[in-house]
Amino acid sequence: MTAPTNRGAGVTLRRTPENPAPRRGRDRRAEILHPPAGRPRFTGDAPRVAVVGGGIAGLAAATGLAERGARVTLYEREPTLGGRLAGWPVDLGDGSRVTMSRGFHAFFRQYYNLRGLLRRADGGLSMLTAVPDYPLQHSAGLRDSFARVPRTPPWSAAGFAALSPTFGWRDLARMDPRAALPLLDVRVPDVHTALDGVSAHDFLTAVRFPEAAHHLAFEVFSRSFFADPRELSAAELVLMFHIYFLGSSEGLLFDVPAEPFPQALWDPLAAYLTGHGVRLRTATPVEEVAPLGSGGHRITADGRTERFDATVLALDTPGLRALVSASPGVADPAWRDGVRRLRTAPPFLVSRLWLDRPVDRGRAGFLGTSGYGSLDNVSVLERWEGEAARWAARTGGSVVELHAYALDPGADRQVEQKRLLEQLHRVYPETADARITDQRHEWRADCPLFPVGTYGDRPGVRTQDPTLVVAGDLVRTDLPVALMERAATSGFLAANVLLQRWGVRGQTLWTVPRRGRSRAMRLLASLA
Repeated sequence: MTAPTNRGAGVTLRRTPENPAPRRGRDRRAEILHPPAGRPRFTGDAPRVAVVGGGIAGLAAATGLAERGARVTLYEREPTLGGRLAGWPVDLGDGSRVTMSRGFHAFFRQYYNLRGLLRRADGGLSMLTAVPDYPLQHSAGLRDSFARVPRTPPWSAAGFAALSPTFGWRDLARMDPRAALPLLDVRVPDVHTALDGVSAHDFLTAVRFPEAAHHLAFEVFSRSFFADPRELSAAELVLMFHIYFLGSSEGLLFDVPAEPFPQALWDPLAAYLTGHGVRLRTATPVEEVAPLGSGGHRITADGRTERFDATVLALDTPGLRALVSASPGVADPAWRDGVRRLRTAPPFLVSRLWLDRPVDRGRAGFLGTSGYGSLDNVSVLERWEGEAARWAARTGGSVVELHAYALDPGADRQVEQKRLLEQLHRVYPETADARITDQRHEWRADCPLFPVGTYGDRPGVRTQDPTLVVAGDLVRTDLPVALMERAATSGFLAANVLLQRWGVRGQTLWTVPRRGRSRAMRLLASLA
């Protein structure tokens, strides 16, 4: 087999199952992150590594290690893989067996490392399907669309402003361009130093974005962190602006799985991992991680104790806090204190409804909403998901999913579920005449919160123990990544840290450029 050259990056890589060729998408300025040099894989007696957590971060870490020959055991407390993208079977009242999950997730094209992980199971990513548009709708009647917005910066941001009904000439004239200059040259990790002490709400107020744009566009993005913009660090909001608008030419359109998460993503990836020798121990919560004097750890799970040469902690915020609390010997007191101070975002609600009649054909598969009480978005699942489409075709109905983020922790669940349904009737009036044949509601409060002034508390991939690393969307990576891509990237980075210690070459990664891509915009930003 020849070694094809990736001309844009100036590198030559041999494509093998252990070294899949990195791909960056359409953006010619995406950055390649080379791992340190090392031997291609372990030979002889390979180290034993425990990966604690079977979400995206843990699966990425297990993949990066197993492909190089490490002996990996992955522990997951739930019966299924996928973490916050897991799915599980439920039986409906009509006898149908379907898959329930925690709801819709968007797979953006700049999620290079997440998509690279999924390519292990399907090189062509045929499990994903494109969503043609991502409209945003305000209760006042304003509506935005990304279908016609250019993808290449700076025309992406200019095009959005020109096409959006929320940006009139008078509104633009009232904006404070000097306050907006940090958006033009986002440098990572410097953006956290500059803006972590400001809330997303206060930053947007200082810029004087039009009120409608503030609510319709930027608040939608901030709430994708499951947080109220008054509490969210402005650094995270500005980083998102860079990732999707001015730092990348991949654009704001995205893909979604064509079948439920287990069938499309995690079952095939599990088969790939077991083929590389990974032991998958689902329904097995880890009870304690105890450092060994000679290096490595003793892992206790489900009443059994095993010894490992290294450990990856790839847990959500509550899980990491609980395990660290139960493992008093892990790392040092300062690190443990930082973990203890980590916070979770307010609760969110996912309501999935099986209706006895279809939603109008012209409705978008996914709609972001603002001004409809707690309703943040509406999905019509049969527009893209095969399982929902088959149910809808068989029954003549529709499968609709409603999301509400950042709810009051003391909210009455029945009241909030009823309010979501009422707002659906406002957004899609035809659903008011539909009978709900079945419904499921998921209340969760386990997403990381990035409040003002807390960037320094977030753990990095490395710890003081060279055999203990951390991965997940809560982790500080100092790269322009967020949400699912932060989870996947941190998982590969955690694997690379351990591999480097053992003299083995790690995974090659891609990222959105780590600073503003336009020289003119960088010059303007220097005036701030």
